[in-house]
Amino acid sequence: MPARFPAAIIENLEPLIEGGRYAIKRVVGEDVVVEADIFKDGHDIVAAALKWRVVGQREWHESAMRFVDNDRWRGIFSVYENATYEYSVEAWTDVFAGWQHEYATKFNAGLANLTSEKLEGAALLMAAAKRARGTDARRLRELAEKMRTADHSEVNRIAHLGELEVLMATYAARSGATQYAPAPRVIVDRVAARSAAWYEFFPRSAEGRADRGSTLRGCLGRIDDAKGMGFDVIYFPPIHPIGLTNRKGRNNSVTSKPEDPGVPYAIGNRHLGLPNGGGHKDVEPSLGTIDDFDWLEKQVRQRGMEIALDFAINCSPDHPYVAQHPEWFYKRPDGTMKYAENPPKKYEDIYPLNFACSNWQELWDEVTSIILFWAEHGVRIFRVDNPHTKPVAFWEYLIAQVRKRYPNVIFLSEAFTRPKMMKALAKAGFSQSYTYFTWRTSKQELTDYFTELTHTEMREYFRGNLFTNTPDILPLHLQTGGRPMFQIRAVLAATLSSLYGIYSGFELCENAALPGREEYIDSEKYQFKKRDWDAPGNIKELITNLNRIRRENRALHFYDNLRFHSIDNDALLFYSKVTPARDSIILIIVNLDPVYTQSGWLDAPTELFGEIGSDSYELHDLLTNDRYIWHGRRNYVALHPGVQPAHILRVRRL
Repeated sequence: MPARFPAAIIENLEPLIEGGRYAIKRVVGEDVVVEADIFKDGHDIVAAALKWRVVGQREWHESAMRFVDNDRWRGIFSVYENATYEYSVEAWTDVFAGWQHEYATKFNAGLANLTSEKLEGAALLMAAAKRARGTDARRLRELAEKMRTADHSEVNRIAHLGELEVLMATYAARSGATQYAPAPRVIVDRVAARSAAWYEFFPRSAEGRADRGSTLRGCLGRIDDAKGMGFDVIYFPPIHPIGLTNRKGRNNSVTSKPEDPGVPYAIGNRHLGLPNGGGHKDVEPSLGTIDDFDWLEKQVRQRGMEIALDFAINCSPDHPYVAQHPEWFYKRPDGTMKYAENPPKKYEDIYPLNFACSNWQELWDEVTSIILFWAEHGVRIFRVDNPHTKPVAFWEYLIAQVRKRYPNVIFLSEAFTRPKMMKALAKAGFSQSYTYFTWRTSKQELTDYFTELTHTEMREYFRGNLFTNTPDILPLHLQTGGRPMFQIRAVLAATLSSLYGIYSGFELCENAALPGREEYIDSEKYQFKKRDWDAPGNIKELITNLNRIRRENRALHFYDNLRFHSIDNDALLFYSKVTPARDSIILIIVNLDPVYTQSGWLDAPTELFGEIGSDSYELHDLLTNDRYIWHGRRNYVALHPGVQPAHILRVRRL
């Protein structure tokens, strides 16, 4: 026979990712709403508490859970530390509430002899007094004595004192309580994991010259321009030494000229005599030194921004690892190293690491040490290149090890791959993820995809960072849609998610592609890029306004408050973002057509506005500064892509 049995049954706990195998995600200051089915045999009354603590702490915090309906209970707690939390639910028989209900029922029924019930209630109060301390214990003993000597009417009054109910809930008998185990976890990131605007550029092209590259100390002009546009994060592709063996030329040519700078993703050159061997812990000499990077990192911080580094675990044939640890790499049957391939693409300048090699633990620790090295130099954001080509277990290990020392590090997963793998990487600990936004263009595609991201279980662990373009991807709609399409995609990226980014050149509407490919021609992956950063036709003013609007309106700081609404034109997308307190209400209408004016009648979600006093309300267009008065739900809009492709409307109740 068991020593004890559960006092209650706790089932269907939410949020819970794969039975608690993986943590949910929040940022500092957010709430965690927890629900569970809680019930027990018989007619006893159940009480329940939500419990939480930072992992490693001994004491639990707790708050009472509220009964919702049909044995469903809900509780809420807030997280205020950049740490990993755990939470649980505890349930027990509420003996006092049961006695209180029984006594009131009998008293109201007019039963004459309730002496036994009265003494039973007094005994419950005395038992609680023994569990209490100080003034609470004294007050419970005082009320117990009053109850013991009072008449039935007075007992009923005492039993329903608010003061007594609080005391009895505080010092409830929980010796037979049931607690949900194992406790699920919450990874609590800093706010930048949920809300940020990223700007990517190659440091060597910072000054826009075709004849030579820029240095790290020559990047401030580009950084100040990005700051002027309102970006928070400066994202650099790899800045490490570039190999010489099989160095690629312009447009991915397998032959290079002496002046070709090589691909930054072909990392490592042990022949350079650099302080850390010429690998991932060094800086490409043409960019500068580690001291130059430290200087630049401080300059960026002083501007209220931060650097994100690209973490690409690629090794050129010249990387020190190749000579020091050949067992870490894949071999062909003839014993030669195997270079990377993604058919039909070939990467003759890169050797991929074998994370399942015989010496895998040493390899995993060495790769983890790369992140720790750059974290020691101030980097707290890493965009990880192609994480889906490495074991998910490795990422779970690396991220956990890094978070032990630097819990404020943010990891962005660049995994344009199958949906289940993208989800698995997010569950394993990546703070943010690339998405399919780049290829979702129609109203139905956008609605379906973003509903999945923000209204299913994915919202608990997957944060989508919407990049309009990348150095590898120039989507077809940007190639053919002209300047209006760049404006449309900028508005969508900046407002559908609280996280978005652009790769430099987007603000200039660059759209020259390799024939029949979703790739830039003359890509700066292979060459220095000439640019006029203020070229005519740029959309820098729009991007600046979008980032200002994002900063000034709290509804756009949140990720999963996205709601789509009805509008009777498939070329118009209508959605909203509203804060829980309804103190920030934003409506967005976007014309998805880059050529023609589109118009339609929409159904305004007035139920989200709260009390508005009448059926009239003011809308302030934050893009144009125009103001409108709308009435009720049904209203008309028209958007011309060449003039104004979108409304971003702030609701003011009249």
